[in-house]
Amino acid sequence: MLVHEFLEQSAEKFPAKGALVCEGGRFTFNELEASANRLAHCLLDAGLNKQDRVAVFLEPCPEAVVLIFGALKAGCVFVVINPQVKSKKLAYILNDCQVRCLVTDAGHLKDVSSLLTASPHLKLIIISDFEQGQVDRSSSRGSRLVSYHELMRSFPPHRPPLSCIDIDLASLIYTSGSTGIPKGVMLTHLNMVTAAESIIGYLENTPDDIIMNVLPLSFDYGLYQVLMAFRFGGTVILEKSFLFPYRTIDLMIKEKVTGFPIVPAMAAVLFTMKNLNELDFSNLRYITSTGQALPPVTIDRLRNLFPRAKIYSMYGLTECKRVSYLLREEIDKRPLSVGKAIPNTEAFIVDKKGKKVQRPGTVGELVVRGSHGMKGYWNLPKDTQKALKPGFLPYEKILYTGDLFKLDEEGFLYFVSRKDDLIKVGAGRVSPREVENTLLEMDDITEAAVIGVDHKILGQAVKAFVVLRKGSAATAEDVLKHCASRLENFMVPRHIEFRQSLPKSAHGKIDKKGLK
Repeated sequence: MLVHEFLEQSAEKFPAKGALVCEGGRFTFNELEASANRLAHCLLDAGLNKQDRVAVFLEPCPEAVVLIFGALKAGCVFVVINPQVKSKKLAYILNDCQVRCLVTDAGHLKDVSSLLTASPHLKLIIISDFEQGQVDRSSSRGSRLVSYHELMRSFPPHRPPLSCIDIDLASLIYTSGSTGIPKGVMLTHLNMVTAAESIIGYLENTPDDIIMNVLPLSFDYGLYQVLMAFRFGGTVILEKSFLFPYRTIDLMIKEKVTGFPIVPAMAAVLFTMKNLNELDFSNLRYITSTGQALPPVTIDRLRNLFPRAKIYSMYGLTECKRVSYLLREEIDKRPLSVGKAIPNTEAFIVDKKGKKVQRPGTVGELVVRGSHGMKGYWNLPKDTQKALKPGFLPYEKILYTGDLFKLDEEGFLYFVSRKDDLIKVGAGRVSPREVENTLLEMDDITEAAVIGVDHKILGQAVKAFVVLRKGSAATAEDVLKHCASRLENFMVPRHIEFRQSLPKSAHGKIDKKGLK
């Protein structure tokens, strides 16, 4: 199966069923299928070839979804760029993967125009609001400007000829690199189909599911909400962000949402909202969180707010989308775990010599084996070689995640830290996540982040940034006492800094680089 066949098959099974709800209106599978076909014909007519890169630089909207599937139907590779990205990073992405077509709006075109002379591969720019926005044609710098709505009227709605197989690239997803240079994760149709179907399986999704997605489509967690919903014939609601949480909650109730993917920072916002316990969330079937295990206190609070929802604590990374999940039956027994490998995946821990770790509690690097593992990083062979190494069988390469994990006696996985995140305090090693979980057990604290700072004697010391609950009078001494009663001495923060809020990345995660 190919990724765009998710839409095609749902359009055949449920042509008149609502597939997408957003500010732009409501769209059926049949309507989105016809629009994606028209866009594919436009790309082919413009001379784009198989595996050319097509970028979308838009807020979450119907046009962005149509672009993703239309690009795939034309045999191209889609690249979703966060609309908040600054010009330097945008220019790097456009040039790094030699984008041939860009879909954006009139407002963002102004930001892009100064970069176009340095983007010689860009030949076609599709403007989503050409008729409504004030478009300066001279800003295209030689690239052909096309109105999205005009091309919808000009090209046929039937499917173009199939031109790809499942080992061809489907997407490039750019992530932040440790050197500050964005890395384009290369994902094939096979990679993405494998990941989507595995996740759908353990979430037990059906066509009756309605997913609320406030996550950006440039974030694989947000992107897959659309892909998966189109695979199982469900409905996805696209919101631009979680900046207006009461609007999101009202929409969840009105639309009878059954699935709600979140990140921990969103949970912190939910806990500050008033009267949520009085609202009807009886349709909400599940809540998911990925990246790292949800702190136990967060799980308890989510259960109080959404007592009927199953909570899935998961771990994943863009390079393979998802690695593990914790069965809902296990979350009380081992709330700090991120579970075991997802279906059709092997995950294990290796030591510094690359040998599998067998002893429970031993920390090592997590390694993933499965057909959802990326092909590599675009134009970065050295980084690719570091991440994809020869496996234990002569014909394979497996993904080294760069994350430190440990196992318990029953084989459940526990995230420790990124390899480069461990704080070295004297002879001890501190996992920031362990300290953050401890801080969040304090009722006065709604958000916490821990980093290492220089120390003349110890090498590094632990510094904690915390956000207090409104009305709290907790002091730094109170926080330190709380930590000292629960942590080993070398793990207790030496510095406490109170903040009104913590900096967030475009994906809603706490930005520790911003704190540093």
